Amino acid sequence: MTDQLDSLARQVRRDLDRIAYATKPWSLPCHRDGERVLDVAVIGGGQSGLATTFALWRLGLSNVRIFERESPGGAGPWVTYARMITLRTPKHVTGPDLGIPSLTPQSWFEARYGAEKWRALDKIGKEDWQAYLDWFRDTLDLPVTHEHALDSVAWEDGLLRLGFATADGKRTSVLARRMVLATGINGGGRWFVPPFIEAAIPKARYAHTHEAIDFEALKGRRIGVLGGGASAFDNAATALEAGVASVALCIRRETLPRINPYRWMENAGFLGSFHALPDLTRWRFMRRIFDLNQPPPQDTFWRCSVHPTFSFHGGTPWLDARMDGEEIVIVTPQGEMRFDFLIIGTGFVIDLAARPETASFASAVALWTHRFAPPGGEESAVLSSYPYLGAHSQFLPRSALAPEAPLLAAIHNFTFSATMSMGLSGASISGMRFGVERLARGIANDLFVEDGEAHLENLLAYDTEELTSLDAPPGTVA
Repeated sequence: MTDQLDSLARQVRRDLDRIAYATKPWSLPCHRDGERVLDVAVIGGGQSGLATTFALWRLGLSNVRIFERESPGGAGPWVTYARMITLRTPKHVTGPDLGIPSLTPQSWFEARYGAEKWRALDKIGKEDWQAYLDWFRDTLDLPVTHEHALDSVAWEDGLLRLGFATADGKRTSVLARRMVLATGINGGGRWFVPPFIEAAIPKARYAHTHEAIDFEALKGRRIGVLGGGASAFDNAATALEAGVASVALCIRRETLPRINPYRWMENAGFLGSFHALPDLTRWRFMRRIFDLNQPPPQDTFWRCSVHPTFSFHGGTPWLDARMDGEEIVIVTPQGEMRFDFLIIGTGFVIDLAARPETASFASAVALWTHRFAPPGGEESAVLSSYPYLGAHSQFLPRSALAPEAPLLAAIHNFTFSATMSMGLSGASISGMRFGVERLARGIANDLFVEDGEAHLENLLAYDTEELTSLDAPPGTVA
């Protein structure tokens, strides 16, 4: 297996050499008081951060570094709170490879397991996806600085000053011309737990789906799960497989959605051009997509339903909660339900002020509510809470005269919270290739234009002769 993967890595390098035209570095070196200035700082070393850095390299921007809060081999989502067995996307969806065949998940999988295993595969396992990302990073030798958690952003004479807390308790900072936030699905906000749960139930008796859960310790217990998304079902299934006494999964809707709009969105027109639509059209697209929501994958539902101790309760929102001795009592329109432990699958909310990366400038960021007024009857508090982004996924100010405007223009949002403005992009495997390439080209365009006069000076000083002789070729007989 190692030999085949090593051979594939060599093939990747050969392929990249063959298409290396116009990929050499062109950005002008920049220092401030002897300190090197990065062209781009990428925050987050997961799939989006890795793919973005690769795309920038392919456009000749090599003065880029990735900053990742976890240690090498640390707790990414695929090996922690992603409790599915496989990815939810079809196996043929490509992303980080940016169209390089030898870099695709299929090429990696076939090198590791063989072509026959790929043909028989339904969806890629989550552990395999993480292993593919690790191989992708190592093969391309992408520059990841681990154990650096971004917690401050300031504007310093036309540059971003980024402050990091390191794992050893020290602080460090870097200067950068641009920053890309590639911090994942919750990178634009915070995980959400209903306030009445937080107020009435001891923290030891509930967990959000993104948190560490000791499922072995729940054996023989009655589990209540709130939420009908795939993560709620994944956690329900994991609990059932661990031997809990029962799982009751409750949702507000009368029944589960059946249609997955993400499958419709997986076409080049939508993925490549959604961001260019008028605001009203984008709003109506996303309102429909959010209203439909995603059903759990069929195999995920079956993973739960094969257990006789699993029950599904539609039209059963949780209205209140209290402790009755050691029992958790949940109030619903259908009556009270009693549990020993709760799993909360209510997703996340957009809240830039809740993130250390964005808290310092969150109050200046334009949201959709500041830039767009939907027609009567088409309002959505959820959609209105998303940041309203520029053409290159950059934050925009609520006021053009805001002092934070230059800082915001230098920060590109490549988290799930970009979805309202950009469509499927950073946090989605389905939209990654289109979103990454668009983002990288936008950044390259901005940096080249900013330095346009300096590049012109370089051209004016360019004196490398290509025609070196006006004589006849050597050996020519006169």
